[in-house]
Amino acid sequence: MIRPGGRHDQRFLRDMLRHAYYWRERMPRGEIDAPVYRYVMNWGRRGDAAVIALDDGNPVGAAWYRLFKQEEPGYGFVDEQTPELSIAVVPSRRGKGYGEELLQALLQEAKANGFTQISLSVEPANPALRLYERFGFEKVGESGGSWTMLARL
Repeated sequence: MIRPGGRHDQRFLRDMLRHAYYWRERMPRGEIDAPVYRYVMNWGRRGDAAVIALDDGNPVGAAWYRLFKQEEPGYGFVDEQTPELSIAVVPSRRGKGYGEELLQALLQEAKANGFTQISLSVEPANPALRLYERFGFEKVGESGGSWTMLARL
């Protein structure tokens, strides 16, 4: 089941951000790096939207987007009118279709909210890259070993 996310999900989104950021390694203890935390800090501002995947009523994944300013861009920043997507599923639930359901629901949400495109940042070795390509994301840039990808809605 997929449900809309809200301000009350900030802690879960922070946890999911850690899973997204440390997708191939063990997460360090303590706080997540400050530049990455901007993806969830003060969640619920204009341009924020999220969807949460539930398994037996428990949250197991999330997809969300946020608008960034030119002065404080995200890693997949394109422009101030293009939201940047983040997505993560807890490791024990990966490979079971949650990512696809989350991505589909969030892209529908973005389109319903009037956005015409959405971006993301991904390392080329990340298995999620194939999922993004299936949903129409195309590489539009590269920075620090990661790709910036864009999908038209």
